[in-house]
Amino acid sequence: MLKALCYPRVKVGNEYVTKGQTVPQVNNSVSALAKSIYERMFLWMVIRINEMLDTKQPRQFYIGVLDIAGFEIFDYNSMEQLCINFTNEKLQQFFNHTMFVLEQEEYKKEGIVWAFIDFGMDLAACIELIEKPLGIFSILEEECMFPKSSDTTFKDKLYSQHLGKTKAFEKPKPAKGKAEAHFSLVHYAGTVDYNITGWLEKNKDPLNDSVCQLYGKSSVKLLAALYPAAPPEDTTKKGGKKKGGSMQTVSSQFRENLHKLMTNLRSTHPHFVRCLIPNESKTPGLMENFLVIHQLRCNGVLEGIRICRKGFPSRIIYADFKQRYKVLNASVIPEGQFMDNKKASEKLLGSIDVNHEDYKFGHTKVFFKAGLLGVLEEMRDEKLATLVGMVQALSRGFLMRREFTKMMERRESIYSIQYNIRSFMNVKTWPWMKLYFKIKPLLQSAETEKELANMKENYEKMTTDLAKALATKKQMEEKLVALTQEKNDLALQVASVSDPGTFAYI
Repeated sequence: MLKALCYPRVKVGNEYVTKGQTVPQVNNSVSALAKSIYERMFLWMVIRINEMLDTKQPRQFYIGVLDIAGFEIFDYNSMEQLCINFTNEKLQQFFNHTMFVLEQEEYKKEGIVWAFIDFGMDLAACIELIEKPLGIFSILEEECMFPKSSDTTFKDKLYSQHLGKTKAFEKPKPAKGKAEAHFSLVHYAGTVDYNITGWLEKNKDPLNDSVCQLYGKSSVKLLAALYPAAPPEDTTKKGGKKKGGSMQTVSSQFRENLHKLMTNLRSTHPHFVRCLIPNESKTPGLMENFLVIHQLRCNGVLEGIRICRKGFPSRIIYADFKQRYKVLNASVIPEGQFMDNKKASEKLLGSIDVNHEDYKFGHTKVFFKAGLLGVLEEMRDEKLATLVGMVQALSRGFLMRREFTKMMERRESIYSIQYNIRSFMNVKTWPWMKLYFKIKPLLQSAETEKELANMKENYEKMTTDLAKALATKKQMEEKLVALTQEKNDLALQVASVSDPGTFAYI
């Protein structure tokens, strides 16, 4: 591996040659390999997690969380800071477009009377300076293609192309005690001085193919899986060479990924969470008011609050509003009759005790001033609490009345049992009752003897009937034998008359 790092094999034409590396080049190669391993490992883990959590069911909606590094202004700002700050510029532009432009465009689309407000938050100048065809990234990628290019030629091209032509690009003023800066960019959060030393090498960031091939043969299965063998080149084409593409630089890959991210964000319904630095000394409990106000102003939070106060930040379609808030005054919407959702919403809001200047009706939605929808939610919660209390009271009343009826029935039963027991205790010592207690067993024995006599009489009768039945059976059997004999005799006579020479034996 050390040999591959210090003396990598480089393809020149159709042949491979060994190239010697300097110490800075080896360090850059090691850093590039470390970043490559981290990137591939991270993507591998994401794929595995998604495969484990995948339900194989079709889905149309999802919730995503985007977390990025904040805006960076250091004493020494390099290419990393430019990429981070450019990302913040793009996201801030997306925030401004969503909060200020799309918001006011929706008012116009819905027919809300609204005077367009320009908050002066356009960041196009700085963004175009970085990403346009002759911008900073384009010039950087162009310089990486020339072998004799250097940091000086890169700086000269930046100055010749942008200095004095745009307000976002400035020549930094030398400052004592700070690192040298080559150019300054006016970002939305402030002016940042950038040092371009080593940008060309950072942007190339080439992977050592020799080490990558070693990784593909590693005994660590995971590392080998992260670096699969490259497919063989097709040499059957004209000239015996495969047409190669241009080298993908860090800046081009960064812009491509950022473009995909912004495309994804534009297809969603975004919500924004702003993180603020309370102080620059990282001291707990310390609030630097000027710093916080500066961040709020730069991030567009103050302007967002202004448009929320002047505009209608909450909105809901008519069908959902009618369904959710009908409980506030259900009597204004007749049951069993069709009523347009917009008309029903207008009647419902008109019957509620709220400030009627705090909402507007659009073509498909009803718009609310900040806080009014929260008031309606509180009113709805109070109404539901009242209705739930009534239902609970009626239910408890029904259950208690049913339980009370059962208690009354049990009480009457107890009274009846007690009355009978007391009556029995009063009469059990009477002479007649004592006589009854003595006679009652005798009455039971007399009844038993009577039942036995009846049973004996029935037995004798059944015995007589059985004897008669047996005698009748015997007579019938004798009669059956006689009839059978008579039948046989008749059969012999018939046979003798029909054939005198034949004897029949039966």
